[in-house]
Amino acid sequence: MGNSYAGQLKTTRFEEVLHNSIEASLRSNNLVPRPIFSQLYLEAEQQLSSLEAGSRADNEEEEEEEEEEGSESSSPPVSYQMKPPPEGCCTTDGFCQAGKDLRLVSISNEHIEVPSGFLLVGAKSPNLPDHLLVCAVDKRFLPDDNGHNALLGFSGNCVGCGKKGFCYFTEFSNHINLKLTTQPKKQKHLKYYLVRNAQGALTKGSVICWKGAEFRGRQSSSSTCSSTLFQLPESSGLSGSTSSEPLPAANPSAPAGTQQTAAAIDHIPSTAAFSSAVYNGKESPKQQLVKNNLSALTRPSVLGTLTNSGPPKKRHKGWSPESPSSTETWNLQPNPQAPNRIKNDGGSLSSLPHSALVGPASSPMMGSGEPVAVPDNLLKICKAKPVIFKGHGNFPYLCGNINDVIVSPLLYTCYRNSQSLSRAYEQYGASTIQPISEEMQLLLTVYYLVQLASDQVPLIEDLEQIFMRSWRESHLSEIRQYQQPLPQTFPQVSSQIAPVTSAQLPWLAGLAASSCNDSVHIIECSYSLAEGLSEMFKLLIEGKLIKTNYVVIICASRNRAIDSCIVITGKYQARVLSESMLTPSDYQKEVNYQLVTGKVETLGSFFSTLCPEGDIDLLLEKFYQENQGHISSSLSASVNKPTALNGTGAAACTSYEIERHQIRPFQLAVAQKLLSHICSIADSSTQNLDLGSFEKIDFLICVPPSEVTYQQTLFHLWHSGILLELGLEKEHLTKQRVEQYVMKLDAEAQIKFKVFLQNSMQNPHTLFVLIHDHAHWDLMSAMHSLYPQTELSTGLVDRLLNCREVKEAPNIVTLHVTSFPYALQTQHTHISPYNEIHWPSSYSNGVDLYHENKKYFGLSEFIESTLSGHSIPLLRYDSSFEAMVMALGKRFPRLHSAVIRTFVLIQHYSAAMMAVCGLSQMKNYTSVETLEITQNLINSSRQCPSGHGLMVVLRIPCTPLAAVAYERLYNVRERLALEDNFEIILGNPNSGITIGKHFVEQLKVWQKIEEVDWRPQTYLELEGLPCILIFSGMDPQGESLPRSLRYCDLRLINSSSLVRTTLEQELGLAAYFVSSEIHTEKAVVNDVLESDPEKLSSTDNEDEEIATEGSTSEKRSPMKRERSRSHDSASSSLSSKASITAFCSESSPPLIAAGDTAKSPHRVLSNSAEETTNSYERQKQKVDKGAQTAISKHLPPATEQTDMKQNIKSAQISITSSSSSPFSSSSSSSAPTHNSFVLQTSQCSMTKASKQPPIVFLPKLVYDIITSTDSSGLPKSSSLLPYHSVMWASSFRPLMSKMMTCTEQSLYYRQWTVPKPIHMDYNNRNEGRMDTFHPRRLLLSGPPQIGKTGAYLQFLSILSRMLIRLTEVDVYDEEEININIKEESDQYYHQPGDMWPDLETFKKMPFDYTIHDPKYEDASLICSKLQTINSEDRSMSRRQEDMYTHRQTTRMRLSKYAAYNTYHHCEQCHQYMGFNPRYQLYESTLHAFAFSYSMLGEEIQLHFIIPKSKEHHFVFSQPGRQLESMRLPLVTDKSEDYIKSPTFTPTTGRHEHGLFNLYHAMDGASHLHVLVVKEYEMAIYKKYWPNHIMLVLPSIFNSAGVGAAHFLIKELSYHNLELERNRQEELGIKPQDIWPFIVISDDSCVMWNAVEVDCSGDRKSDYTWTERNVSLKQILQHIEATPNVTHYALIGMRKWSSKTNSGEIKEPFSCCHVHDFIMLNVDLTQNVQYNQNRFTCDDIDFNLRVHSAGLLICRFNRFSVMKKQIAVGGQRSFHIKSKVSDTPVSISPAQYICAPDSKHTFLAAPAQLLLEKYLQYHSHRFFPLSLKNYSHPVLSVDCYLNLGPQIAVCYVSSRPHSLNISSSGLTFSGLLLYLCDSFVVASFLKKFHFLKGATLCVICQDRNSLRQTVVRLELEDEWQFRLRDEFQTANAKEDRPLFFLTGRHI
Repeated sequence: MGNSYAGQLKTTRFEEVLHNSIEASLRSNNLVPRPIFSQLYLEAEQQLSSLEAGSRADNEEEEEEEEEEGSESSSPPVSYQMKPPPEGCCTTDGFCQAGKDLRLVSISNEHIEVPSGFLLVGAKSPNLPDHLLVCAVDKRFLPDDNGHNALLGFSGNCVGCGKKGFCYFTEFSNHINLKLTTQPKKQKHLKYYLVRNAQGALTKGSVICWKGAEFRGRQSSSSTCSSTLFQLPESSGLSGSTSSEPLPAANPSAPAGTQQTAAAIDHIPSTAAFSSAVYNGKESPKQQLVKNNLSALTRPSVLGTLTNSGPPKKRHKGWSPESPSSTETWNLQPNPQAPNRIKNDGGSLSSLPHSALVGPASSPMMGSGEPVAVPDNLLKICKAKPVIFKGHGNFPYLCGNINDVIVSPLLYTCYRNSQSLSRAYEQYGASTIQPISEEMQLLLTVYYLVQLASDQVPLIEDLEQIFMRSWRESHLSEIRQYQQPLPQTFPQVSSQIAPVTSAQLPWLAGLAASSCNDSVHIIECSYSLAEGLSEMFKLLIEGKLIKTNYVVIICASRNRAIDSCIVITGKYQARVLSESMLTPSDYQKEVNYQLVTGKVETLGSFFSTLCPEGDIDLLLEKFYQENQGHISSSLSASVNKPTALNGTGAAACTSYEIERHQIRPFQLAVAQKLLSHICSIADSSTQNLDLGSFEKIDFLICVPPSEVTYQQTLFHLWHSGILLELGLEKEHLTKQRVEQYVMKLDAEAQIKFKVFLQNSMQNPHTLFVLIHDHAHWDLMSAMHSLYPQTELSTGLVDRLLNCREVKEAPNIVTLHVTSFPYALQTQHTHISPYNEIHWPSSYSNGVDLYHENKKYFGLSEFIESTLSGHSIPLLRYDSSFEAMVMALGKRFPRLHSAVIRTFVLIQHYSAAMMAVCGLSQMKNYTSVETLEITQNLINSSRQCPSGHGLMVVLRIPCTPLAAVAYERLYNVRERLALEDNFEIILGNPNSGITIGKHFVEQLKVWQKIEEVDWRPQTYLELEGLPCILIFSGMDPQGESLPRSLRYCDLRLINSSSLVRTTLEQELGLAAYFVSSEIHTEKAVVNDVLESDPEKLSSTDNEDEEIATEGSTSEKRSPMKRERSRSHDSASSSLSSKASITAFCSESSPPLIAAGDTAKSPHRVLSNSAEETTNSYERQKQKVDKGAQTAISKHLPPATEQTDMKQNIKSAQISITSSSSSPFSSSSSSSAPTHNSFVLQTSQCSMTKASKQPPIVFLPKLVYDIITSTDSSGLPKSSSLLPYHSVMWASSFRPLMSKMMTCTEQSLYYRQWTVPKPIHMDYNNRNEGRMDTFHPRRLLLSGPPQIGKTGAYLQFLSILSRMLIRLTEVDVYDEEEININIKEESDQYYHQPGDMWPDLETFKKMPFDYTIHDPKYEDASLICSKLQTINSEDRSMSRRQEDMYTHRQTTRMRLSKYAAYNTYHHCEQCHQYMGFNPRYQLYESTLHAFAFSYSMLGEEIQLHFIIPKSKEHHFVFSQPGRQLESMRLPLVTDKSEDYIKSPTFTPTTGRHEHGLFNLYHAMDGASHLHVLVVKEYEMAIYKKYWPNHIMLVLPSIFNSAGVGAAHFLIKELSYHNLELERNRQEELGIKPQDIWPFIVISDDSCVMWNAVEVDCSGDRKSDYTWTERNVSLKQILQHIEATPNVTHYALIGMRKWSSKTNSGEIKEPFSCCHVHDFIMLNVDLTQNVQYNQNRFTCDDIDFNLRVHSAGLLICRFNRFSVMKKQIAVGGQRSFHIKSKVSDTPVSISPAQYICAPDSKHTFLAAPAQLLLEKYLQYHSHRFFPLSLKNYSHPVLSVDCYLNLGPQIAVCYVSSRPHSLNISSSGLTFSGLLLYLCDSFVVASFLKKFHFLKGATLCVICQDRNSLRQTVVRLELEDEWQFRLRDEFQTANAKEDRPLFFLTGRHI
């Protein structure tokens, strides 16, 4: 059995009590910090639980009888043998022995004769689980409404054959063929009453409330320590079915002996209901059944065996079975701590922290001895039902008027659990540790009760912590050995403490109780608890326990264990405990019942007696008659003022604005976090989300079935513009279209959801985001829906969002959004902890992370405002209201406190309205708080010229009560003629907002709305409307409130349902953004009108000492203020008549005599000065007996009071603002008149309200929980059970820590909470834990009202942009450069429409030396002849690193012919990529391939990695499978599905981002693609591209540039061509027929385009053209089909640009430079090499060499290639850094060269790279004359080096027969000789002319070559050299620097 809560214990002063008086002698004085449990201990708990749990799942049914009988057996149950049926009779299930059908489904419409006094009931047959059998049973043998008083025995008739007079249920069960294997028991098999429905058909009714079942059903499913006494149970409806659910056996192999005291696990009754329907003419029993969990905990044999002392067979009719074997309710998880299964026929409610029960509960343990009679009229005399907590030992039977007591096993459970604690340590050999003794437990319980204040309720959770601490401290040294994480420094604790004996116990308990003024009464008995209980009942009846809240009954004797129980007799405590038993639906039904039956009328008549002038209604009528027709009061006149102003100019107040949709930095940050989580799911190797396959986003937002929340979400969605942005809707958006994207979780939700699912299936390329907003609402399991008859929407979330289609759809992502995620963070959650996104905190280490102009006020800020040092607390309670409620509660014990509280509050509001309207005498009938609220509300609209006012939220969860309140307040408002001053709105979750026409018009004017039919549909649209919003519904469902909210009155919230989610949800209503520029505290302090009136009397302790007032609040509010006369009635809140006559003296509310205050102001002030050192807490709880009498003594009659006020006012006493009440504060209203404030300013009160958070009024009980902290420093509320439908996994868990982040809190709940069976996650369990997480499910949590909706809408926006971004690519979009230098000629060689170049024509075309590729904008110009280049400054427009970041790009949508990187996955190219989920990575083999090359002087060894799937492209030698060659096709081959040219792609640093997936680009055609990679990158490329052929360069090229790759590709290809020619020559093929072309492609070529030219114009020169995206296959096949293609050496295409003009297209072919994507004829270019040393411009260099060799270079202008901007890899992978230090220091290009032999810092970079970079940026140092001197270029021999954009070069080749430009007319400004070979001779150089002063630069491999070159070329003849003109690249000697020498022309 789990444990539950018995109220909220206050441990704040526990240490004080613990370490004083008696405690000091029993325990150590040293307090030791409580360590966190280690993992070791937790594992021990699990093992322990399996030992303790019996294997009982098999015998559920069999053992129930034992529970009913209370018998106990130490052997397993014996199977029941039934008497064989008579021969020849019918034995069919569902039919009686006479063969008549008894099944309900068959005979529901038949007329059945039911004798008088009989009822029709349904019996369950084990063989027909889905059917009920109809029986007629004498109702005397059935239980009454409360589950009791059923006569023993049976009397029934068979409705089938009509046989009557069955006197034994055994006989009857045989007749109706139940075929039982256990002894027939009517309690077990008669399950339901049967009722006739509206159509007259017989249907299943409510469950028959047998005693055992009733209380078994009530046990809470929370294992061990739940969090509070009051927890809302899940069930709130009437269910007709009891589901029988087997328990997963905790330990099937446990020996039978462990079952000694354990009874069977029974079926679990599944509902809780109060039903008022009539069942067969009899009022149905009020059921209290709750679906419960199972936990079979057995008593280990070490505890010994209990003897069977059950009652005799024929029991007293009032006795309820409760032997140790009687089953109580069960928990889902075995409870590791409980040494014994807890007996609980009177278990507690499932979501209650199982406390006491409603109705007479039987004792949780066996009854023994004489029964105790409960006196008649106990409730009438005592005004409350006592709650009896069973403690240790045996508990007697109760009989008689047992409806007037409640028995709870809660304390028993707590005692048992705390005794099991030491067992966890014994697992590890710590056998010496004793559990805490029973005597000590009881004594600590007494201490605890003694220190509880009169308005506090005991909480089992606190008691468990006390036991825990006590035990730990007394066994610290032993524990320390077994628990690692303990702090090292512990004070030594004496482990030898004298134990308390049972003889000492009563004396010590009495001694402890003696100090509490009879609050705790000890009764000692000699023989049994029965005598103590009898005495207690006697004292109660005699009225001797009036001041006693707790009676502790102890029966202690030396020779046996103690028996004990604790009786709660305090009226307040007993009421709270009993009301906390009600489920939400029971609570509503009870209230409704009291309203419908008129029970509340007594309350109304009582109120009318309070008013001396007579009934309030008469007063109102009188006021109405007097003022009708001539409303002359100043107030009423002001009422109309705003209206008049509205007509003339509503803009008089400029502060009005409804905030439209705007994204705050926080929301953007959260949206980005969500996006990064989505990306990480997509990037994980699990392939659960393929983002690359989605083209767009669609979504559906699920909201709770609140009309306002629904409209509010539509409003946000509409104004966010997200639908247009996502392209889901067109410009003209209608409301109907927006509604498609938001779904209310109501009865119609399924239709909308079905459409959503169908869309997701039909659109696999759309990513659907399912957003579950307010996700903590309705987590009911669809299978365990407890109220199918009441709410259709229950379990909908589970049914829809957890359905198989959603879980399996690869294109649906579910996002749960909630402020209270705790219920989704259990051990069985679907959401991975990695998929949780928490709202970020605004500060980190004091740094403001997100600068926002608004400050959020949430729970923590509200709590903080109650601490001393803050100006005015935002959380408050109303002491006078609480006092009146408490007094009335004692007067009307049968009325539910929710009814009393509501009626008192309505009365207060009514009186306050009357007081403000001039009936000043009514001030005595309201509280100061209510008067303040009402005054500010009514006056607010007068302060603003436009009539803006405040909103007051009055929260009334119970809908019927809300309707009563609305009606009453509405009537009072009408009578007072205030109907135009403020509106009263009834906010019901299921309906929209209704407000008066007058106010609608006002709102339309303020919001500038023209629409005629407009009505506000969300609370946000009520901005500025003065109103009381009565907010009903059991839970808020995500409704947001406007900024004009000023007061949040939560005094009526259900304070008995203390669950963390529920509490925080209610307080979340007040969460608020205020402008952060305003200093909030000051704003509040200076707010004269709205600050809280000073209340010296607002303490809730009746005995509070007046002198302690102001102790710490003096710090809080140092400004002394004059007390306002209009609030003087604060001193009494109720009139003296109300306080003296209405209540007996014990119930006097805490009043302070105004006379006292007037007489001794100095005493008050001096004392408060003395006591400022008192802690706030102590001040709040200080108890002073006797103040009460002083109060009554000094209360003057009502008439005198007014005079007294006058005196006080005239005395002008200035009293320090103070109060022991945590929310009291001061205010001064200047010059008050009798009925209104005179305002100091006319500032719009709405504006002021929006600059400060609202003030929240709470019930005192809730206030105490929220503002007190537990030992971890967290608010008490955070340690409550997080949610109704979860339970704690263990009662002894570590406390949450104050330092926990949201993530750590989540992990805490994931470890320590488990869902109950009614929770939708209950069945989500796998052995492999990871499998339970759904991969596409995320959880976003953040405080209420902080902007989560805006964040997830923004997330949709950026997710959509990212998807589009994934289908888009940034491509370079730059115009060709140097167009103006192009030789313009009128001659066009080809027609625009020509498909291929004509070879002869093409040979005539001149070569265009000029570079036009925009990537070479920073490269030197190449001069072709005497050009008139304008000497405009072609200075470097970009720095080196800007080259890549600032080039112009444009975003293009990827076409279906694009090349992709590794992130692209689609089904078509899975095989191409080699990622096959069924296999490991594709197998591939490594092949060496060697060839010799004379220029390198050595053999080149290359390696091929060839996947098995690509081996057909190669030729292998037969015996050894040596790689021989790569197959080449023939020139004559023609095939549509084949690309002849092998494609080589050199790449570095781009294993992820390189565009190597050419499957789509090639349109599926077969092609050979080889990646050329460096040796050190081989493994990573192979990992990412397992199905690609790799050519691995030798290791010597690891630091080489792209030139080396191009060089090797070309040389290898030529070598392969030779091999193929030889191989195929043997097959008879001519060498020239082998295909000689290869393609060399950059790794960033993404798409290819073709221009289609239409020449159908009249004239030949007319044409039109269009450009479209085509496949690479189409382009390559077109080029390969070029006539005479083998005569071209290089074929290329244009670089794509959006600005391409028709001039470029007019000539379809150009003879010019080609780049990026080229087809290379390796045969023709055999003798032209790439320079293997080059890093940059190697393609320009190669193009010039090819042209000078007389070969043709053709560019197809009809085709263009798009290049993607890739930010990583490529040239950028070369970083130039110092060789000495590893620290990355930026090195400027000027440092790349140095003088030889100098001490310059050497650089770790190839010499060639340093040279090229230096010349690019600093060549003007070598060629000063050449700078911007474009008509005198630098002569560059046999090579092209980039000298920077400001210097022009002229390229000449020294090879014989080469084509060179005519240089006859050119004079050069410099000469560049780079590694010149033997073709360069002195005579060649002498042909050229140089300017005087021109400079020379000779570059060689070493200094020796340098000198030899100077001599060989006779350079000293014309050039002058100096020693200092020699340089080298900044390389160390081992890195082979390049040397250069400069000289001047003579």
